[in-house]
Amino acid sequence: MTDYCWHHWRDLKPDTLYAFLKLRSDIFVVEQNCVFSDMDGIDPLCEHLCASAADGRLLAYLRLVPPGVARPHSLSPAQAGPAIGRVVVEASQRGTGLGRRLMQQALVHCDRRYAGQAVFLSGQQHLEAFYASLGFTRCSDPYLEDGIAHVDMQRPAILDRSLP
Repeated sequence: MTDYCWHHWRDLKPDTLYAFLKLRSDIFVVEQNCVFSDMDGIDPLCEHLCASAADGRLLAYLRLVPPGVARPHSLSPAQAGPAIGRVVVEASQRGTGLGRRLMQQALVHCDRRYAGQAVFLSGQQHLEAFYASLGFTRCSDPYLEDGIAHVDMQRPAILDRSLP
């Protein structure tokens, strides 16, 4: 069983913070051989979604950036709604559907918290079809970020207020 839990920065326990920063580093810096500063100053403003195993081990993670804080490369700050970022799934969990379930949890949360606003992400280009299957469409040409091809994507606002 996987447990999904949202965390605000101010409420994070040191073990949880360490676990998601380590997972991000393991994937983005080590596995993808991408030297960049992961800690960009935005984390304290975000909500953090952790997917954990029954034993407490972190399996997947993403952060939800509030509107106007960070934006896709193709948008002005005034256009930027909430954005999903730093999506990571532990290597042993890839292909299990965990990434999809993590994103679905995030999108439901976005639709409740930011009703009527489009959701954005800057995704690695090779994952474009995955994000498209969740309702996202590309809104930029491909660009390099830290040596990896990315595209900006947007999921239209959900206007139905009868969400679960």
